[in-house]
Amino acid sequence: MSLVELIARADARGLAASGLACLDRCVPLLDGDDEALRPLWATLADGTADAAGRDWAQGLTQVRDKLAGPDATGEDEAVGLARRMLAAAPAECSGPELRTWADGCSVASLRIHRLLDPAADPAPETDVPRDGGAQGLPPLVAAELRRQVGVLELLAGHGAAGLRPALEVSTEGRRVLRAVVSRRARGRG
Repeated sequence: MSLVELIARADARGLAASGLACLDRCVPLLDGDDEALRPLWATLADGTADAAGRDWAQGLTQVRDKLAGPDATGEDEAVGLARRMLAAAPAECSGPELRTWADGCSVASLRIHRLLDPAADPAPETDVPRDGGAQGLPPLVAAELRRQVGVLELLAGHGAAGLRPALEVSTEGRRVLRAVVSRRARGRG
């Protein structure tokens, strides 16, 4: 099943985890540590929708405060996209805004990976195709597409029990992106 189809079929927890995982993998661009999004991941593990809703809003406020960066003037496109993912996160962990956010995070994260992939054309005419496989994509982009699909498949197949493996997929991607960002900074320095 394609990434677009998986997003279209995902429930609220799957959508929240999908958007959160995309953001989590891009935390190195925001100078965040590995635990920066932990409060939001914890709310998804909560089984009650009302508590998850309240906790999500509180966790989102904490995360935004923690990852608040300087004025966006002069930031490169990848950092700006990561900041917009965080800023666009809905205050409620439900509703159509959640699907819009998850879809937007998917597109933004793939764009970020394309911008940072040394083997990719950073200024393509179109977005990364999300309705097919990863074949023909630059390595970093292809791996991100596979991670996004993997997270949604884990949540679709296992519900709340899929959160831990989804977080592990995200953690692996964050480590990869952190290494890319570090290499890029050394190259500029």
